[in-house]
Amino acid sequence: MTDASKFYKIEGDKLIRTHRTCPKCGTSTFMGDHYDRWVCGKCGYTVFKRKGKKTTPRTRRRSPRKRSKST
Repeated sequence: MTDASKFYKIEGDKLIRTHRTCPKCGTSTFMGDHYDRWVCGKCGYTVFKRKGKKTTPRTRRRSPRKRSKST
């Protein structure tokens, strides 16, 4: 078993989670913190950490490529 005190921190009268929770499994499942990613041990959901400058989300989507007709 893991030590549950690693996953929580007490600040004043508030209890704060130190690790991410899995969006698929719910709030009771924590994600493992690796050097380049966070991984859920239950379902395998992975979130990769970004290095470098932060990017903003796209505001415009690309239109799909048009296929040329072959003869």
